[in-house]
Amino acid sequence: MAKVGLQLYTVREEMEKDFRGTLEKVAALGYQGVEFHTFFGHGAEEVKSILDELGLVALGTHTGYHQLLEHLDEELAYNKQIGNHTLIVPYMVEEDRAWSEVFENLKKLGAHTREQGGVLCYHNHDFEMTEEIDGKPVFDAMYDTVSAEDLKVEMDTCWVHYGGYDPVEYIHRYKGRLPIIHLKDMTRDADGKAITAELGAGEINLQAIADAAIEAGVEWIVVEQDYCAGGKPLESIATSMEWIKKYAAEGAKLNV
Repeated sequence: MAKVGLQLYTVREEMEKDFRGTLEKVAALGYQGVEFHTFFGHGAEEVKSILDELGLVALGTHTGYHQLLEHLDEELAYNKQIGNHTLIVPYMVEEDRAWSEVFENLKKLGAHTREQGGVLCYHNHDFEMTEEIDGKPVFDAMYDTVSAEDLKVEMDTCWVHYGGYDPVEYIHRYKGRLPIIHLKDMTRDADGKAITAELGAGEINLQAIADAAIEAGVEWIVVEQDYCAGGKPLESIATSMEWIKKYAAEGAKLNV
């Protein structure tokens, strides 16, 4: 049964101002796990203590590509201390997108992470769908090149949709390699660019995506909203949790 987490980037300003207090509010809303993108200088022992007290699981950490290349063992050690075994490659800046080199580095990073008892994932944005290698999206070329044992999929379903592909089809395609999805809604501005939105407030067929993810055995459905238009991220994640609870109440195999 899938569990529900939050990518803490959504509440980054609140986390920076009040690390513990924000985590308390996240837990109170019903989120079972959290995905970090930074620890704001807090030590692993302190973070683990807070998580344990609040009953939160550290489900993953977004760790910069160069940080992984240069300090992988340190990152693994810190994350093991807080109970997290999943490191996730986040946004790749344009100057780093020498894909053949990236794929070779991911092989090495993934193998070493696995040998240390961890899991390496990659988190996509839209450009992995729109850029191509030999006629296929970078997304697919990456996972064709790097073995499933060394690199798992953290699929951002919103960016798959915005990139012009069907997230449901992609979930089925990567079944068995897909421990985490990001569930995210979006609207569009006048130029057609994506504006992330609370769950249920946009154009994405969230129920079909969540149904497919649960069928595919996804462990964590993670809520993320890159930017909250109203400027109130805690209210935004509360609204998204309302959608989650309504979906679960309709019979979805979701642990909330």
